[in-house]
Amino acid sequence: MSLEAKRTPELEELLIDAEADDEVVQHRRPVVNRPWLLLLGLILVALNLRPALSSMAPLLADVSSSLGLSAARAGLLTTLPVLCLGLFAPMAPILARRFGAERVVLGILLTLAAGILLRSAFGEVGLFAGSLVAGASIGIIGVLLPGIVKRDFARQAGAMTGVYTMALCLGAALAAGATVPLSHYFGDRWTFGLGFWIVPALVAALFWWPQVGQKQSAHQVAYQVKGLLRDPLAWQVTLYMGLQSSLAYIVFGWLPSILIGRGLSATEAGLALSGSIIVQLFSSLAAPWLATRGKDQRLAIVVVMLLTLGGLFGCLYAPLDGLWGWAILLGLGQGGTFSLALTLIVLRSRDSHVAANLSSMAQGIGYTLASAGPLAVGLIHDWTGGWAATGWVFAVLGLGAVVAGLGAGRAKYVGVSSEAV
Repeated sequence: MSLEAKRTPELEELLIDAEADDEVVQHRRPVVNRPWLLLLGLILVALNLRPALSSMAPLLADVSSSLGLSAARAGLLTTLPVLCLGLFAPMAPILARRFGAERVVLGILLTLAAGILLRSAFGEVGLFAGSLVAGASIGIIGVLLPGIVKRDFARQAGAMTGVYTMALCLGAALAAGATVPLSHYFGDRWTFGLGFWIVPALVAALFWWPQVGQKQSAHQVAYQVKGLLRDPLAWQVTLYMGLQSSLAYIVFGWLPSILIGRGLSATEAGLALSGSIIVQLFSSLAAPWLATRGKDQRLAIVVVMLLTLGGLFGCLYAPLDGLWGWAILLGLGQGGTFSLALTLIVLRSRDSHVAANLSSMAQGIGYTLASAGPLAVGLIHDWTGGWAATGWVFAVLGLGAVVAGLGAGRAKYVGVSSEAV
């Protein structure tokens, strides 16, 4: 059956609205002189949104041993950056209105580089302070990217979201797999393994610089969006973002420790995490494209979440002989869950200004909620002395994400619009 035959009256109404919204977006959207350069810049920026998070997990035992961190402080170290993602996300639209999104992205890339340097070179105080700065920087940049995609690539929003999500996953995979070998290369010094990731941040800033020089008319008029906090659909998008992110940051923060506890070496555990994230490259690109082919995204959300839970339970409970199969299953699921979460922000918004504010809400509140997951896993491990009981955390978060996703995946817009001020 063709897609045309599947159109419901509600979908027809949305398509008519979308055509009208496209005309509005065309008036608001600035002219991009070199879209290929913007695309390259977006990819390089996205590459830097996970290394500061995924590079810590394989080295967590070494860092804790070197600095004498307790299990509670090690748990806080995995939770702090995720909490900062949420707490600082609401600053993004405020800064963008004041300085322009492109300038903010450039400045925050430099702040991210400073945070990476701080946490790798200044002992325990620098470790926690740098993690805070890095998490805050990633939170601000991550909010701005969906709005930029909605503005400059409105007709290719799903595909473009998949592209930069794929780049984001690649950055996470590289950091998870390369940080321990880099530390060994530099004389078994974890500081060099963590500090290396300042390099791609500076490279991204260099390639993003041309975007700052473009005169963008969209920044000459300020827009406000009111009523998101009272919109049920906006809350469903937010809860889906937060719950699936909580599972993702449990994987980033604790999966290597879980696997080490089951008998793997630090290098083997880091490679398993890296391999799982590499698989996300494929599903993060494919999931938004496939999900936008149907009438809505609900089926896609259920499928990717079931894959995620299957992979998590396999890594936690199944024999290690089949670990790579479970890691691949986990990667296929999590690449899809995150890219769909970002796609929902774009698809549920009428224009780029609504997308930026919905992105701020979904990531601000969502990541604050997500930070409870890694903390809960650390506390349960301390209480029980093992990892088996953490499966309950996976189950509760996964079920909640499915329920929220069934609401967020409906083919509707949030019931707000942007207004010039």
